[in-house]
Amino acid sequence: MPHSRLLLIITFLLLALVGCTGGGILSPHVDYDSPNARSAGYRTVIRGDTLFSIAWDVGIDFRTLAEWNDIGSPYVIRPGQRLRITAPTQTGSRSTQSGRSAKAKGSTQYYRVKKGDTVYSIARETGTSTRNIIALNALKKPYSIYPGQKLRVSGSAENGGRSGARTSQASNNRAPPANKGRPQRVGRWIWPTSGKVVRRYSPHGTSKGIDIGGRAGQDVVAAASGTVVYQGSGLRGYGQLIIVKHNSDYLSAYAHCSRILVKEGERVKRGQRIATMGNTGTDRVKLHFEIRLRGNPVNPIKYLPKQT
Repeated sequence: MPHSRLLLIITFLLLALVGCTGGGILSPHVDYDSPNARSAGYRTVIRGDTLFSIAWDVGIDFRTLAEWNDIGSPYVIRPGQRLRITAPTQTGSRSTQSGRSAKAKGSTQYYRVKKGDTVYSIARETGTSTRNIIALNALKKPYSIYPGQKLRVSGSAENGGRSGARTSQASNNRAPPANKGRPQRVGRWIWPTSGKVVRRYSPHGTSKGIDIGGRAGQDVVAAASGTVVYQGSGLRGYGQLIIVKHNSDYLSAYAHCSRILVKEGERVKRGQRIATMGNTGTDRVKLHFEIRLRGNPVNPIKYLPKQT
């Protein structure tokens, strides 16, 4: 067989092999449900994320997420920011142990900031409070710190009156702790769209809400009054999604929408048209509707009026 013909056949086979493997370049994908991602305990903010959408995705109360990361109202986060998504380990004061970063000098102790530290994480690590660290170091909003910075973590603050006033203001801007008493009332809930429930809530299964069947373009309305805290398609499995905050305890979500008619930060009234039904991120036209109480999914049927 001529050498040129053999070379042609080999080239053809190589091209065919490349075609079978997909040909294109796969875009990188971060699997936040993988064991490695969970064990890391952190998540990097990407464009389109909000504190509420991340809290929703992780399954915790937004105030808890804000507290873990020392983020105050209005809970602004930035692409590239690294957020803690698991509870910090309470180890007490680490400054008394050998080899730790906090060093004692008389009655005053210091801490050398490491990469990834926040004022909140340092307070937990050294057994003090965020307001104490802010006052001792005269930190100003947004209380930024940097690796290598030396912070006082104990002792008396100079200009105590001014530091106390500044600390009080900082405390007021931080996220309030998650409520443990009776939830705030939302008022009257209504159905977010008309149609038959084709999938019910499963407390121990994969359905964290209900699926309502319908036709493409059908109106989707706010089930109760509130503020839009997320709209987009960044949460896997939800397609085009809207999250509405009704009060400090209740959130609701409207997934697989075709068109989104509201913007983040917009105040919506109960019954207001916020989207149209679609099949984004799923295999049929439907609305997936969820209600969460302090970050935990609850059965929407228990809140909605009986269908007639």
